Parts: sequence; structure tokens; C-alpha cells
Amino acid sequence: MGKIDDIENHAKASLATTLDRGDSHDGKGSLKNGEPPVGRSELSDAIPPDDGYEGKHRWDPLATWTPEEEKAVIRKTDIWLLSWLCVMFFGLQLDRGNLANALADQFLDDLKLSRDELNNGNTIQLVAFLTAEFPIQFLTKRYGFRYVLPGMMFAWGTVSWAQAWIHDRAGFYVTRALIGACEGGFIPGAILYATYFYTSSELSTRLAVFWSTLNVARVISALLAAGILKMRGIGGHPGWFWLFLLEGLLTVLLAFIVSAGLTLINEPATWRDMKATWTDRSLWGLFFIGLIAYIPATPVQGYLTLTLRDLGFTNSFDINMLTIPSAVLQIITMLILARSSKYFNERTFHCLFGEFWVMPLIIALITLPDGGREWGRYSLVTLISGYPYFHPIVTSWISENTFDVKKRAIAAATYNVIVQVGSLIGSQIYRDYQKPYYKIGNTTLVSISALALVTFVVQRVVLVRLNKKKEEQWDRMSREERLAYQNDVAARELDGNKRLDFRFVY
Repeated sequence: MGKIDDIENHAKASLATTLDRGDSHDGKGSLKNGEPPVGRSELSDAIPPDDGYEGKHRWDPLATWTPEEEKAVIRKTDIWLLSWLCVMFFGLQLDRGNLANALADQFLDDLKLSRDELNNGNTIQLVAFLTAEFPIQFLTKRYGFRYVLPGMMFAWGTVSWAQAWIHDRAGFYVTRALIGACEGGFIPGAILYATYFYTSSELSTRLAVFWSTLNVARVISALLAAGILKMRGIGGHPGWFWLFLLEGLLTVLLAFIVSAGLTLINEPATWRDMKATWTDRSLWGLFFIGLIAYIPATPVQGYLTLTLRDLGFTNSFDINMLTIPSAVLQIITMLILARSSKYFNERTFHCLFGEFWVMPLIIALITLPDGGREWGRYSLVTLISGYPYFHPIVTSWISENTFDVKKRAIAAATYNVIVQVGSLIGSQIYRDYQKPYYKIGNTTLVSISALALVTFVVQRVVLVRLNKKKEEQWDRMSREERLAYQNDVAARELDGNKRLDFRFVY
């Protein structure tokens, strides 16, 4: 806890005020050429945070520092904040994703489950996940990250090791629901926590590192599963029994360790804040993107181990090893894409690239003749599963286009709920009767990918037009009117990101 508090007490906190998790602060002051500043990256110098913001006492518009000092603070934040968030996300993905590894060890046969029932279990988990999202966000904002996030981790770890004793469909469904309920809300909560410490120019890259943990967990989980599943028969239990038990206990241990590393930041959100977020038309396009953009790769990734079995790979060790290249590929492509987005300060076309990556590969799966060509199919599935995951860019994009921290919390939770709804839809596209090539499902995925590409373009056009309207109204105001406008605290709180001196990024 002490290390995080040191970071919070540092001048870094004034970089990440309510109005600007935005851009590098150099203490130049609030006026440029005698004119009030315009744009999100400038507002932190001109306008103090509201009285309810818990970091207000750290705000100092006259503070200055050198680039070397800023880099030192960023490194410290990466080590003592980002690393612990990644450890927690690792625990989440380990317990959420080990079902895919268990499928390589005759899990469905042992529980006498069909693939459609597997889909139903995943759907139950997602519904429970979604149900918990907003209650967890309200709890986090009211009681702080220190208590809520580690408590969630302990809960889902406990359910994870307990599911080792399931023996039928009912037990499978119940544990899926409990894991979903215990994990729901963690991701937007962790992202919101990061926004307190990182500027928006830093955030997308850090979120890419955060989500890379998902693929690191896939690699480590595959390696662990390759060895643990060989324990089948020990104590009269299947290999997946030991997989659930040992990985669940590891998560519980990690929960005790990280609970000492999080600080307390809380600012209660209200239903009024929720309404303001949901009626913000500038966010609707990004929410819809969250619904559809990730669906094309979802069933391909989720069915990777089963697809490998269908293609003739029967050894559980070989199957788990063959899942590693796609995870490594996605780590590389995601980090490169996020880095490029930060360098060019651009979001739309980077996301378009990530979305378009998938489409021709799925078309190739559809057109590939039936029978044989196992390694060719495996290569296509690996490339699809390793696509440049642009989720960190969109998440940071939403954060940048909100105005205050409470709206940011609700927007993050809303977006994550919608993404999970998309995952739910994606989990139902591959059906048992379509195996082993799922050509009907893949045709659906191509159509959804095309819709996502169009949505990105439309969202960019909308934001450009909104900015243009603001600029036209701002240009018609005199200097005195602009200064009076920026000093109207009540109007500032009411207008939020609709303010004339706020610019949307795209």
C-alpha cells in the first residue's frame, strides 16, 4: 500500500485530474496568446476539478517537472500499480479460461455434456457476469478498490477450485454462474483505477499491456495444463480435476498478496450519473462497436481446442501446446497496434486494421475444401485467434471522450457489459450440427465483421461533425465570453463533454 500511496502523493496525480487523464503537463499556464485554452488536453490547466473529487487537494496548475522526472514516475507507476493489476487479471483469466484447457482432457465426455450444453454453460457464465457489472461498480466507487477488487479475486478463486468436484450438468451450470458473478465488474473497475494514475496518451499502451496478460495467462495456462492434465488417474480423479483445484488455489493465494498493494480511492456514483452516461450520443457508436466488433474472433478462439480435436489432434499435451502460438501472436500484434495508435494519436483506422485482419482469414476458412489440410486450417485459426486486439484502444477512446471520473466509471462498465453481450452472442454462433468446419457460423462472422467496419467509419464521421459544431459556436464568442464560460462551474458540471471547449478524439 505504501508504494501506491507514494505514487498518489507525487505530482503525477496532477497529471490525472478529473478533467484530464489527458496529455503531458508542462506547467505552461492556462492562457495561450491571451486566449482561453480549448481541447481536452488543455483543460486541466484552466479548470480545477470539482469539490467531490478525492484528488483535488493534489491539483496544482502551476506545478512543473522535467521529462526525466515524469519518466521516473511513470516507471514507478508501472511497477507498483500496473504490475499488480496484471497479476489480478492473470488470476481472472486463469480461472475463466481453464475450461478451454479442460476440454482437451475429455471433460465433456466425463460429465456427459454436449457442445450445445457447453455453450449454455458459457452463456450462463456471461449472464451472471453481466448481472454483477453495475452493482460491483457502485460498490467499488463507494467502498474503494482496496477492498472490492481483492475480495472479488478471492471469491472467484474459491469457486474455481471448488468446481473440481462437479460431476454433472447441474454442477457445471452452477459453477459457471458463480464464477461469472464473482468476476463481473473486475475489468472496468481495474481500468477505472488505472485512469487515476495514467494520462490518456499513456493509457492505451498500458491497457494493451493489461490485456496482454490475458494472452500470457493463455500461454501459462496451456503449459500448466499440459503437465497437470497428465495427472489423470491420480487419486481416482481426471486431469481436469487437478487443473481446476490447483489453479483455483493459486488465485486465492494471489488475492491475499495483492490485497496489501492497493490503495483506497472512492467517489460514489449515482443513478443520475448513469442516466447522463447512457444518454450521451457521442458514446453510442463506441458502445455498439463493443457489441459487434469482437464477435468474429470469439467462437474461433473459444473453440480452438475442440477444433484441434476435430482436425485429428487427440493428445491433450499436443493440443495445449498448439494453442500457444495464437496467444503469443496476439500479444505482439496488440502491443504494436496500441503503440502505433499512441504515436500517431489516432484510433479509428487502427481499429479498422484490427477488424479487417480477421475477415479475409474467415473467408479463407469458408472456401477451404472439406477434408484434409489440417495444418492449413490450423494456420488460419491461429492467425484469426492472434488478431490485433484493439479492445484497449477503444476502452481508452471511451475514457478520453468522457468528462468526469464518475461518468468514466459508468461508461467503462457499460462498455464492458456490452462487450460481454457480444461474447454471449459469439458463443452461440458455432453449433454442434456445423462441426467440424462451421461454415454457416463463419459466414455469419464475415457479415458481422463487415458491419463493424462500417460502424467505425460512421462513428468517426459523427465525432468530426460534433467537434466542428463546437468550433463554430466557440469562434463566434468573444474572449470575455469564453473566459466567463470556462469559469461557470455549475454549467461545467452540467454540460460535461458537451462543453464547447471540449473536443472529442477519434
